[in-house]
Amino acid sequence: MGDGLGDGLNDGLNDGLNDGLNEATSAAGVIAAVNLIDAYRYLAALEQHRHFGRAATACHITQPALSNALRSLEAQLGATIVRRGRQYEGLTPEGERVLATAHRVLHEQELLAQELASGAGQPRGRLVIGTVPTALPIAARFAARLIGIHPGIVPQVRSLSSQEMEVGLDRLAIDLGLGYTDRLAALRATRLRAWPQVVEHYFLLQRAAPAAGGLRFGAPMTWAEAATRPLALLSAEMHNRVILDEVFRGLGLKVQPALETNSVLALLVAVQSGASYSSGPSGSSGSVAAVLPGALVATLARQGALEARPLTAPVLRTPIGFITAPAVTASRAVAAALALAQDANWLAEAAAHSGPLAAREA
Repeated sequence: MGDGLGDGLNDGLNDGLNDGLNEATSAAGVIAAVNLIDAYRYLAALEQHRHFGRAATACHITQPALSNALRSLEAQLGATIVRRGRQYEGLTPEGERVLATAHRVLHEQELLAQELASGAGQPRGRLVIGTVPTALPIAARFAARLIGIHPGIVPQVRSLSSQEMEVGLDRLAIDLGLGYTDRLAALRATRLRAWPQVVEHYFLLQRAAPAAGGLRFGAPMTWAEAATRPLALLSAEMHNRVILDEVFRGLGLKVQPALETNSVLALLVAVQSGASYSSGPSGSSGSVAAVLPGALVATLARQGALEARPLTAPVLRTPIGFITAPAVTASRAVAAALALAQDANWLAEAAAHSGPLAAREA
């Protein structure tokens, strides 16, 4: 009997201990899963900002906390993910694979969060739009229109090169792209889909005598004539620069820019400054000018000391549109954005603030 009682007590104790251990193991598993998602988020932020301090700030944690989380992730996976030197030097090949997984996990988490938070006809959640710099005004206008219709959506507009945007779509780092849709035919991958928005026209923007009524439109100018001006141009990795170089090359011209930048704001400020430039007796001279699409020119409507001249011979037109990866399940926010992207009223608004700017010219 005593043995039976002892056995019963032992069995009870063992069962209790086992249950406690199982519960502890389950709780540890939940905590580990949460920590893993956080580590994935930190890794994605590090690759986006390419700086430990800025990534930590974006994640609302300290830099040591971010670094420790990534080292713990490396220890858990048994692989070096981040190439470290005196500063961030990129990801290892193994790190690139982990990053791809991180984006997939974070994408699925966002899909679930939006489904749980959204009501019928009331989408809620984040929407990341990656746009080429020259289409930033269109993206910003679109985002403002979208939150006017769906205040539960939180858009994040990022300025990216065309290649960065396409890679971001492929990796699920961004939800929508806005850029040059004619590039898609040249891409090996055909899994991207275009949603046409506007067709861009091009202008030479130059400093002019102040005038009432804001920005004025001058007589058309040939590309050959524009090539004789000191030009501020986007840097060589930007697709806009590739387009402009092809036009000049087709005319047998080689343009040496007076200023190069990856920032459209820098282009606008360079022109507005009215700074004079001279490359010598046989080179270009005068105030710095820039070749810009209609969407950027339209943002300067109230600037009275600037003149925009339509560029001709040849006539250059570039289609701009939203770009998605159709194989990816669309979130509630993406579905709402694509519905707006096809709305006739929105398309009319976008056309009025880009392209030939005929209404403003009149």
